[in-house]
This record gives sequence, structure tokens and C-alpha cells, in this order.
Amino acid sequence: QLQLVESGGGLVQPGGSLRLSCAASGFRLDYYATAWFRQAPGKEREGVMCLDYGGGITNYADSVKGRFTISRDNAKNMVYLQMNSLQPGDTAVYYCAATLKTCSYPMDWWGKGTLVTVSS
Repeated sequence: QLQLVESGGGLVQPGGSLRLSCAASGFRLDYYATAWFRQAPGKEREGVMCLDYGGGITNYADSVKGRFTISRDNAKNMVYLQMNSLQPGDTAVYYCAATLKTCSYPMDWWGKGTLVTVSS
């Protein structure tokens, strides 16, 4: 059974950093496009970044350019989202997702999310 489990969320002060992790089971992430999405309170879910099976990166959100980085560890079968210079506007539940297609397509599998709160 394909499963994605996020971890690493928490409370961080503005300007701080967090690294989110997404662990996959039942399939190899390096064969999939894997993305991070987020949903802030009262807002629709939005895409953040995506990493395709060839290593190409798609930025879905202009607001995170230069601050967030997506990466994959094939040996650990995990994908990460390194978030720097965090702002209150980054507060959201962050979801890991994957698809056998490319980053331009809707995701097929989703994790349950991890909450990131940026506040002083």
C-alpha cells in the first residue's frame, strides 16, 4: 500500500527555519514526481514546490522562491522541504504528495499533513 507520512512541523519564530520530511512506503519516490502543498487557515490548498523523477524542480508558489528548497534522498526514500526565512504567511498545514506523471499533473497520493506555525 502506498503511503506518505510527513514530519518536522512545529512552532517557529519569524525568520527561523524548519525542515519537513516526507517518508514513503510501498513505492520508490525516485520513480515519481513528489510535491509539497500547503493549506493556510481559511484558504485553499496551494502548491509549493515539486521535484520530478529526473530531478527537475517546479516552483508552484512565487512567495517561497529563494527561501524554500526541495530535495530527495533516494537511499532513505524520503523527500524534504527546507524552509528558511519563515514568515507568518507561511503558517499552514503542509502536505506531501506524489504522482506517477509529472509535476504538471494532479497528484495521486497524499499524506495527512504536518502543521507549521510561524509566530513570535
